[in-house]
Amino acid sequence: MSAKRQTALAELLKEGKVWRGADSEQAQLPSVSSDFPELDEQLGGGWPQGALTEILSQQGQGLSLLLPLLANLSRGQQWLTWVNPPYLPYAPALAARQVDVSRLLLVRAKDAPQSLWAAEQALRSGNCALVMLWVDKVSSGHIRRLQLAAEENNSMAMLFRPLRCRQQSSVAALRLEVAPVEEGLRVKILKRRSGWGGKTLQLSCSG
Repeated sequence: MSAKRQTALAELLKEGKVWRGADSEQAQLPSVSSDFPELDEQLGGGWPQGALTEILSQQGQGLSLLLPLLANLSRGQQWLTWVNPPYLPYAPALAARQVDVSRLLLVRAKDAPQSLWAAEQALRSGNCALVMLWVDKVSSGHIRRLQLAAEENNSMAMLFRPLRCRQQSSVAALRLEVAPVEEGLRVKILKRRSGWGGKTLQLSCSG
């Protein structure tokens, strides 16, 4: 392969536009179980750790997918940070799902730039196991910054975005499209770091 083609391929890989076949290194990438066996199987073990995940939906659905993860991570000593959620977290309901609400931090920001700044700082602090961010407009550069911040301290970042953002390219390690269905959520894997997406699952959980 010519040097010019190698450079072009390297740029595509860097931007997340090309998937390079799974190898032994990819298979060993750290993850945390989602507590949904069929989802874990498709994701190569669970939610990617030290990485950014995008959850795309019409009305912000998908938080129920993360409740087992929240319960798991809240047993540790790090914070679980919520940045501009569309509604106030309901502590009794979270506690009923075994989430230790004393480990939660809620951040309210006046606009998208402040929200993105707060999420990035939380990830870079080294004190947050998980940062969840709800924002409508975000550039590819900001997505890359969140991905790099998550890698820096082996944290997990969850970015909730509108479904209309599906066609935009992203360097996120994992992209999911979710929609409510009877007795659960339909989850389509758009992109995963160990291979192509495309698989659609129906999981028994509330939206």
